[in-house]
Amino acid sequence: MHTKFIGRGAAAILLCISVSACGTNKQEAVSTGVNEQAQIKQSIQQPEKPRGEDNTRKSPPPPPAPASKEKDKTVSIDGNGKAIVTNASSITVLVNKKRNLPADYEPNDLVVPNVAFSFAGNSPKKQLRRPAARALEKLFAQAKKDNIDIKAVSGYRSYSTQKTIFNRNTKTKGKEVANRTSAYPGQSEHQTGLAMDVSSASVSYGLEQKFGDTKEGKWLAKNAPAFGFIIRYPKGKEAITGYSYEPWHIRYVGKDLAQAVAERSVTLEEYFGEAVPVKGKQK
Repeated sequence: MHTKFIGRGAAAILLCISVSACGTNKQEAVSTGVNEQAQIKQSIQQPEKPRGEDNTRKSPPPPPAPASKEKDKTVSIDGNGKAIVTNASSITVLVNKKRNLPADYEPNDLVVPNVAFSFAGNSPKKQLRRPAARALEKLFAQAKKDNIDIKAVSGYRSYSTQKTIFNRNTKTKGKEVANRTSAYPGQSEHQTGLAMDVSSASVSYGLEQKFGDTKEGKWLAKNAPAFGFIIRYPKGKEAITGYSYEPWHIRYVGKDLAQAVAERSVTLEEYFGEAVPVKGKQK
């Protein structure tokens, strides 16, 4: 009888322990289920942000770090030690007194933009590369809406045409002045097909610095970046660009770069880390 009593007691204790344990497991299971449901509910209420989606305001691209000459893949050195750009067809190509275009470079997408010109008849200097031409049309259309009267004066120039202009300026103005006011052949942005000189009746459609003080000149400087253009040779940057202030000379670089350059009040040389003073004299 004593043995049976002990056995029944142990069985009761074991059963109690088992029930208690089961109760705990059941509570944990219920608790876990509630937590999982809460998590699922929360995930439904707050859907996960799709990958790659960015609702923040996109800022202009930051200036790239200055590249050393050894790592600069946008130029090659010819037999005369002259730096020749290797990305002449890029809309962001940097051309200046240290970075030359190939003498035989001619854009293959030149067109005449549908804008008003300061002269009649056909001429190669009415041409621009297609993306620049389309952007110029939009810029001029906005100018018309704002009652601003501007006209295109001079666009694309070949290497040979620039050579003729530079030689003529050298003879009439002297080499030092010619270097500040005109480009040596191969160093003109006009050869890229991305630059256009613009003027207005207020200065008799001339290319003069006082154009920058006119309402047309001020409007151009303010609105050009929104259409992908910059004032390529701004006032106060002569030691960097190597050229005198030219409020009439606009260069197409695309909207993002144009707005970034304008917001920072820098030149292309400074933006691309090429902010080394460029002397006006050409060797």
